[in-house]
Amino acid sequence: MWIRAALILCAVTAPLAAQEAAPPDLALPEGDGLSTPDWLSDTLTRPHADVATSVDVPDITVTPLGAVALDGVGVLPTTITGLPRGLWGQSETDTLVRLIQAQPLQGLPAMQAFTQTLVLAELDPPAGQTGAEGRLFLARLDMLLARGALDPAQALIDRAGPANPEVFRRWFDVGLLTDHVARPCAAMEASPDIAPTFPARIFCLSRSGDWAAAALSLGTGAALGRITEDEADLIARFLDPELFEGEDPLPPDPAITPLRFQMRVALGERPDTTDLPLAFAHADLSPLAGWRAQVDAAERLMRAGAIEPTQWLAIATDRVPSASGAVWDRLRALQAFDTAILAGDLAEVTRRIGPAANAIAEAHMEVAFAELYAELLARLPLTSEAARLARRIALLSPDYERAAQRMAPDTAMERLAVDIARGLPATPPDGADGRRRAIAAAFTAPLPGHRYGWFIENDRLGEALLRAALVLSAPEADLDDLTDALVLFRAVGLEDVARRAALQLLLTG
Repeated sequence: MWIRAALILCAVTAPLAAQEAAPPDLALPEGDGLSTPDWLSDTLTRPHADVATSVDVPDITVTPLGAVALDGVGVLPTTITGLPRGLWGQSETDTLVRLIQAQPLQGLPAMQAFTQTLVLAELDPPAGQTGAEGRLFLARLDMLLARGALDPAQALIDRAGPANPEVFRRWFDVGLLTDHVARPCAAMEASPDIAPTFPARIFCLSRSGDWAAAALSLGTGAALGRITEDEADLIARFLDPELFEGEDPLPPDPAITPLRFQMRVALGERPDTTDLPLAFAHADLSPLAGWRAQVDAAERLMRAGAIEPTQWLAIATDRVPSASGAVWDRLRALQAFDTAILAGDLAEVTRRIGPAANAIAEAHMEVAFAELYAELLARLPLTSEAARLARRIALLSPDYERAAQRMAPDTAMERLAVDIARGLPATPPDGADGRRRAIAAAFTAPLPGHRYGWFIENDRLGEALLRAALVLSAPEADLDDLTDALVLFRAVGLEDVARRAALQLLLTG
């Protein structure tokens, strides 16, 4: 509740030191903010009957009592997020869409988590909304899809309902990628307002066992020119693979979609997902994909914050590596450490923690590793280098503040991290580089001014937070910008986000 109070207060009154008469020179990311994922399947031939086909804004807008605007739909209430419903304030929809689209697929874990919370939150549509209603919702949904966060995306779709054709399109693809396409297919069949494309209709007919209708639809679609030659070849093999026994496999698809992907999987021609968008990696989490493919997919999704660390660990420890190389050596080090810590073997943990921590750092998964093992390590009386590594892991965990209260740092750099974890004024050690000095500068008393004051004064707090998130996720962020971004989060009451971001910047490579 105190976070909400601080956010609301800052939305009304900005620090005097930060007041500005004009917006600061913070350039928007490049792009027009109108793009959608280029890998979505062609699902519908026309909009639903009850959805307007024009994007022209009428002079009078009528909203039925009790109706909820699509852009205001969320799954996390303010009681959970601590964010005020009016966070978007006076921002323009186009600006918010571009800022959401610019958020990185894989960045600082604290910012990955925060921006995911932001797009899932129940917030009022921006007062400065422009263009077609629903664009902000689709941008939020597309950010989740781009990161491979399919479960949260599904939750957002479920809350909104698939009445909008663009939402339905994404619902269908999420179902394809998670093998839960029965409901979208049933909706296609049951609703006369939905006009599926021929490939989508054929796929759903085949799933229901109506192979004759599927074959008829293939012939009709090809005759009408609604199915391309390449599509027809793929669908024909999908419907009757025995007819094509002995023939060469299909050539690689340069424009793979979830629908085409699933048809190829059914043919036994599973495409390699390594270079495909993250959402496709979920298909490789199945044991049918092979262990190496599972491991690669789990690591990619883990770095994007799309799956829980426990799911990654379950895959990483499922089998014993039988080969050597970067991935296998990492798994071997992780498994040896996992076995030692579960057994409570102090000597083995002391011996294994270093190789495991180094291997995980090379894969940029230190925060997930800390979430899994920090509490178990805290129970062991480690000493020397093993104790130092355990302290670092604890400071990267969700319980960083309580862990810091028990710590006795033995270096000036460790003292800096511990002070930040406790929320105390921080002093960089002598000889600290500019990055560490910039981080420490955000943890002073009183807080320094920051360049986001104009946005707060003009009721654009959510926009300011999205801009700051981009700065903190940028590998080579300007040092003054880095300080300002951390100060912003602290100034509006998002202290936990600021501390976790600062600790991750300090302690991870």
